[in-house]
Amino acid sequence: MSSKEAKTNQQSLVPPKSAGKVTFVGTGLQLAGQISILSKSYIENADLVFSLVPDGFTERWLVSLNPNHRSLQPYYARKDEVKNRRDTYSQMVEAILEQVRLGLNVVVALYGHPGVFACISHLSIKQAKKEGYFAEMLPGISAEACLWADLGIDPGASGHQSYEATQFMLYHHEPNTNTHLLLWQISLAGEHTLTQFSTTSERLAILVDHLSQWYPLEHEVVIYEAANLPIQSPRIEKLLLKELPYARLEMISTLMIPPVQKLKLNLAMLEKLGISASDIG
Repeated sequence: MSSKEAKTNQQSLVPPKSAGKVTFVGTGLQLAGQISILSKSYIENADLVFSLVPDGFTERWLVSLNPNHRSLQPYYARKDEVKNRRDTYSQMVEAILEQVRLGLNVVVALYGHPGVFACISHLSIKQAKKEGYFAEMLPGISAEACLWADLGIDPGASGHQSYEATQFMLYHHEPNTNTHLLLWQISLAGEHTLTQFSTTSERLAILVDHLSQWYPLEHEVVIYEAANLPIQSPRIEKLLLKELPYARLEMISTLMIPPVQKLKLNLAMLEKLGISASDIG
């Protein structure tokens, strides 16, 4: 190895700034019971913990682990305020990075999985690394993980597809009707301004009309909401697709659309592989 190559390798191994780091962890969906041992230890040993969780019970539990705690909830718009969520997320990221720049070991606890439908984690980690600070994310139990367990579905049996509801409406997505389709944040379907926290029956009707290209209006779908507390049960409400515009939807609601038909064998591929259709169970 040349001296130039050795110097380059040494530079690549130089760690980021020794002072200040940020770690994002997930609290899971249920209070205390779904957080990993590693994530819990990170919270307990942090200089400062930020959190964004859906209820006061979880927030108080986090404070019991580490009293040096700040909630990110106040950055959201007040009831009498119209505020773009992009501005909210930018303010959250800046609040986190301010403490990292002070040399603190910062942990941010987010509801569910810290990297799923949680842009502040990705934005913060990107910015922290850009500035030379150590930043990482630990996995957490997501709403999707709970969905498969609560509905008794193995997504490996036929595959699955997953979209944010508004993105599904605004872009050219064509679902595979042989697999399960998940539409996240269904309560915001068609809301593109990032200033509202609900949709309308009219927008949901447009979504239903869009889905009717692939799914019959009489097709049974499921509104799913994971339980937040151990004493709660998940919401699993079955209804017809055409009834969706009139359904009660919450911020945590997910729409699950089961397959319309069974998987179809790719006979041309079977022939190439020298497999008989009778050999496939």
